[in-house]
Amino acid sequence: MQSVTLSLYRFGSMRARLWALAQMATARFALKAVRDIGMVKLCGSGVGEGFTPVPDTSVYAILAIWPDHDAARRAMFGTRVFRRYAEMADETMTIFLTPASARGRWDGAEPFVPQEIALDGPVAALTRATVKLRSAGRFWKQEPAISRAIGQDPNVLFKVGIGELPLVRQATFSVWPDTASMAAFARAEGPHATAIRAVREGKLFKEDLYARFRVDAVEGSWGGVTPDLTHVPPQTMKVAAE
Repeated sequence: MQSVTLSLYRFGSMRARLWALAQMATARFALKAVRDIGMVKLCGSGVGEGFTPVPDTSVYAILAIWPDHDAARRAMFGTRVFRRYAEMADETMTIFLTPASARGRWDGAEPFVPQEIALDGPVAALTRATVKLRSAGRFWKQEPAISRAIGQDPNVLFKVGIGELPLVRQATFSVWPDTASMAAFARAEGPHATAIRAVREGKLFKEDLYARFRVDAVEGSWGGVTPDLTHVPPQTMKVAAE
């Protein structure tokens, strides 16, 4: 069963941040040589709630695909490149995911293989896009409304904006209590829906992809805690019951 991991690393000192920045150009070679690894993407991050043009120089991410979660764990504990990231970072967290659905392409490929699984708990969403260079200005006029909407939604359990290249190759990763709350946000009229329509009607993307995942495990910490992203929060269950 295909495994997808999102590993986040927070770097504190200037030396560590410069090291992480350099890895964006050099670590891809070591990562591609890791046994059992499939697609792997090195990403920076942005300040804010989702897509953002302003980089956060303290946070970097590695998104990778594996045959299964055990293979992912073996690599993270057993290979030098992953161990070095953990050693240099002040904080690290990995989210283990199983793809449930996907549409679109990433660098011309369809990397995620949806599995026949039930999404009866928290669900993660990954939205990524390559913005047409000539349309970047128009897109970034719409983006703040989308980010604000995500940040203000009380149902979001976790969110982070990542990207391979500032301004034009961006992604948002978010975790929701269930598919219903995620779908309600996507369908709700407001700044988010208006911005999405403007993006689609303007054909601002060269390529895009949207995928949903089951959240299987979280290892490490973020902001000093290990967020519980594998169970529906009690308050959400109560609201659903009502």
